[in-house]
Amino acid sequence: MASKIRKGDDVIVLAGKDKGKRGTVLHVVEDRVVVENINLAKKHVKPNPNKGEQGGIIDKEMPLHVSNVALYNPAADKGDRVGFKVLDDGRKVRVFKSNGEVVDV
Repeated sequence: MASKIRKGDDVIVLAGKDKGKRGTVLHVVEDRVVVENINLAKKHVKPNPNKGEQGGIIDKEMPLHVSNVALYNPAADKGDRVGFKVLDDGRKVRVFKSNGEVVDV
């Protein structure tokens, strides 16, 4: 299945406390994405001497719904919607809706 947003994509957040921020997708889980340094939550961690883990409060990226992020279009310098197109050689590629440019190079 081809998904519109994939790991490693540059995205812009459309809604929520981090609206307007830009980041890279770390991983995709079903209909949610985890974006680097976006939607941070404080997590209290117990120390674990067996693993050598130190206790304390850490910042952790939480998942965002894919509808709240848009793929970053460098040509337009803003977030853009994504569609699919089959090329002449039979490859299915993602394209930006605004200008029709191919995302996957």
